[in-house]
Amino acid sequence: MKPGAKARLFYCMTTESFIRQAGLETILEKIEAGVRLSAEDGLHLYRCDDILAVGSLADRVRSRLNGDKTYFIYNQHINYSNICTNLCKFCAFGKEKESKLAYQMTVDEVRKKIRDRLDEPITEIHMVGGLHPDLPFSYYLDLLHGIKEIRPSVHIQAFTCVEIAHLAELAGKSVADTLDILKEAGLGSLPGGGAEVFNPRIRQLTCDKKLPGEEWLQVAKTAHRHGLRTNATMLYGHIETLEERVEHLLALRQAQDETGGFLAFIPLAFHPKNTEMSSLAKTTGIDDLKNIAVARLLLDNFPHIKAYWVMIGPKLAQIALSFGADDMDGTVKEEVITHMAGAETEQAIGSDTLVRLIKEAGRIPVERDTLYNVIRTY
Repeated sequence: MKPGAKARLFYCMTTESFIRQAGLETILEKIEAGVRLSAEDGLHLYRCDDILAVGSLADRVRSRLNGDKTYFIYNQHINYSNICTNLCKFCAFGKEKESKLAYQMTVDEVRKKIRDRLDEPITEIHMVGGLHPDLPFSYYLDLLHGIKEIRPSVHIQAFTCVEIAHLAELAGKSVADTLDILKEAGLGSLPGGGAEVFNPRIRQLTCDKKLPGEEWLQVAKTAHRHGLRTNATMLYGHIETLEERVEHLLALRQAQDETGGFLAFIPLAFHPKNTEMSSLAKTTGIDDLKNIAVARLLLDNFPHIKAYWVMIGPKLAQIALSFGADDMDGTVKEEVITHMAGAETEQAIGSDTLVRLIKEAGRIPVERDTLYNVIRTY
């Protein structure tokens, strides 16, 4: 046996030993046999104090699905307005239109932001905003047309499922017909925001005006059936229980079984500053890593799990690449929503930096487009 093979065999034997010592032997056997984990398994993983054992299990699944590849994208974020009728308690971004902090970008201002970065190899425009009470449906179509006029080949990932339901009301059409109209105007896919935690108890206490969880899932599945891929998220670390986290993940897994349209899952760490829930503590590194790992293990039909560096920081995102994550999102360029809630990370990061971070973590950097087509492997 070659020395490298001996080292790998020793590593596997050692990791299996401490996985068993952590009481995760049954879950290990399921993973090795390709058996789907249950809700009870998910709770067991969340309650396990041995984060390295949980991470090791998730890393096995990551390696099986994606090898040593870690993806990133050269993208630009645009938040066209923070004026919102929902005003969720966990959100520092949304504002009433009378607020001094409220803003609304014109279509020309959005076009200028696109034009200002024409010298950069941006492949995706990521665009979301609040539920504005006054903007007409035509405004959103003009946004899409305006972006495509300046960057015809760019992929526009825009409008959460919550926004889509709002736009359908504005248009006076079904969600399906609204998606078709938006797609014709240039919409390429949907981001995963607005999912929060699906459980009605959480929505009643934190975002009672927001689209219910079941309706969020219906919008996502409708998008999938109309040729639009989407992402999915979960906002964790506020008042939700572990049971409610697992329930959320399994609802996403069920939806993916039905349509297969989700590209990636993105755990979003709650940032309490400047929100109505500011008395709560920020998430810990252990909780951040555990949510990524448990997601990788429960969401067996999701091809990718993101370590969103804006939320958890580049350093912890590096570590997350050994806890089930295979994607660090992208350059982002001017992230606003999380920073209004107190995020201390940069608002943008260079592609060279992402490549370095991924290489330092022992992974192979792969630049992708929105749909995970490979642009360049480093």
